[in-house]
Amino acid sequence: MPRRRAELERREQQSADPELWQNPERAQQLLADIARRKQEIAPWDDLARRAEDVQALAELAEEEKDSAAAREAEQTLGQLRARLREMETTVLLGGEYDRSNAIISINAGAGGTESCDWVDMLARMYLRWAQNHGYTTEVIDRTPGESAGSRSITAVISGPYAYGYLKAERGVHRLVRISPFDAAHRRHTSFASLDIIPEVEREEEVEINPDDLRIDTFRATGAGGQHVNKTDSAVRITHAPTGIVVQCQNERSQHKNRATALKVLKARLLERNIQEQERKLAEMRGEPAEIAWGNQIRSYVLQPYVMVKDHRTGFETGNAEAVLEGEIDDFIRAYLEQKAGGQVRRAKKGAG
Repeated sequence: MPRRRAELERREQQSADPELWQNPERAQQLLADIARRKQEIAPWDDLARRAEDVQALAELAEEEKDSAAAREAEQTLGQLRARLREMETTVLLGGEYDRSNAIISINAGAGGTESCDWVDMLARMYLRWAQNHGYTTEVIDRTPGESAGSRSITAVISGPYAYGYLKAERGVHRLVRISPFDAAHRRHTSFASLDIIPEVEREEEVEINPDDLRIDTFRATGAGGQHVNKTDSAVRITHAPTGIVVQCQNERSQHKNRATALKVLKARLLERNIQEQERKLAEMRGEPAEIAWGNQIRSYVLQPYVMVKDHRTGFETGNAEAVLEGEIDDFIRAYLEQKAGGQVRRAKKGAG
């Protein structure tokens, strides 16, 4: 934290330079950076003030033998500990796009109707997690399954560090349970893949040649009212050089769906660039690149026993119900800590 404060002070000194405003664009970028850094430091200052208040209350309760005040101090201390744990996790988020909003795409794998239902369950889990953290959510595309659930769901989760947290969830998720769609009540295994990409905040980050795009319109499917279902309001965009396809059918307006689809396309192209950079860095270090797509990261077993286990970190819990209700912070933290530990080891190895 002292280093962050020193960096903030240095930038504030730069903003006081009269010559800065000869370049308005650079000045605006600097002011935005200062505001962001203040926003990062403010919660720590608030936590320190609240901790001092709790200490004063606890000392008063002990002097006055006030049991009610003691209980209040203990309760507030528990809240501060939980808040501190959450804030400590943000320290692990130092990636260039970690502060960005997240675009999540969940796709059904092997398992038929069961996997389509699993897609809906995962979408609910992540939307609940987002809402519990005060983030806003918007489902921008959904392809329904043949008889139940969804073949795919795409949603935008907006809030500070949404991408930084949720990037820990990228991969294949496996569900084992007694299928509600099987009349014989047999145990089924289903798979769904989750992709996470950062939302592009600045237009200049990704340039797209309009000639590289094929834009198709089609009739939206599923719920949405008569207008949605009876007009070609849905939009599908294909990026010819990469073969990336995105679509949006959430809005009644074709224009809005097109704008959203372009936003998702830019995010996918940005993520593609990030992964290529990481692959090159891994090659330079002589390490195998992480297989980010197609790897099973977590199992959710509901039968014959109950357990959710992350195969990367080994973290597990028997409270599967809470996990499916969005309580996944411990899994995210375990992954971020493991990744940060690996980066530290690589840095030490390089220094040696």
